[in-house]
Amino acid sequence: MNLLPNQIVIENVLQCKMRGKVAYQSHFPASVGIQLIYVKPYDLPSGKGYQRPVDSKRCEDFADYLSKGEDALFTPTLLNAASNWEFACYDRQRPSYGRLFCKGKASLMDGQHRMGGIEKYTRVTNSDLNVPFLAFHSLDEDEEVKLFDTINTKAKGIGPSLSKFLRRDSDDISWVATELMVRKESPFYNIGSIIGKRSKGRHITLQNVYRTLHLLTADYRISSLSKEEKLAVAMIYYDTIRQMYNSEWSDYKEFRLTHIVCLDALSIAGNHVLLKCMAEGKKHVDLTAIKRYVRRLSLDWSSQGPLKYLKGMSGSRTLATDLKEQMLTA
Repeated sequence: MNLLPNQIVIENVLQCKMRGKVAYQSHFPASVGIQLIYVKPYDLPSGKGYQRPVDSKRCEDFADYLSKGEDALFTPTLLNAASNWEFACYDRQRPSYGRLFCKGKASLMDGQHRMGGIEKYTRVTNSDLNVPFLAFHSLDEDEEVKLFDTINTKAKGIGPSLSKFLRRDSDDISWVATELMVRKESPFYNIGSIIGKRSKGRHITLQNVYRTLHLLTADYRISSLSKEEKLAVAMIYYDTIRQMYNSEWSDYKEFRLTHIVCLDALSIAGNHVLLKCMAEGKKHVDLTAIKRYVRRLSLDWSSQGPLKYLKGMSGSRTLATDLKEQMLTA
């Protein structure tokens, strides 16, 4: 499983130490890397396997990502050479810079789906690309399993809210959601959290606003508006609601108005309101008309009132039907 038919040489390698362990940093062509590595599946007979079956969808997604060109950067794969690779420096003046003689394969600890996507991409495009790596000279099998477990259980992702913030320059709804969080005139300014961490008074996350904006702009006639127009209609719609129910908007404990189930209901109903505010054949929304329709709302938003047991998307859709009827029925 870890034997190579012929020795492979990797040039331009940096040797270093990490917590007393010798490691190598460099890159190899994808065509070479595919030959150089192997995976230890979780059901390995020795009992020292740990990798889950590869998810072909994740590999395909990464291959699609690579097709975006030079902006498609990615992190190094993590390998255990298990003493199968030997380092030789180019000269004694620079003892940490040289080449690796690879007599056997290295175990792939982190990067299985990246390598799967790279293999698919290079095969389909008939091309090659450099794959960065960090390889430990030798970890025993227990150390290898422990490090894999640490990487996949201790490390925490950035979270969906911060992810939307980071994508604000390439995704319209992420941009609108972010603007609703950071503009002082926005109704979400004092109750929102960009990084997704809720605290007293800040119970709405950027991800929450992102999701509810998708409901507000669900129809193609609204989603095709520019991001500035989307921001304008969202600002007018939600701020008119806040002005009508100022106490309810700011008191999360006593009222359900800014609970996600109710915000989503308002957005589902709001999509119909925005369409009503678009004149036939026109491509813009009458902002004054939005206020007129919203001001028809009349509802008890208290936590102990009729909305007390409202939950989930089914609850949002049920409430949205009532809200739409109030706002659009003359």
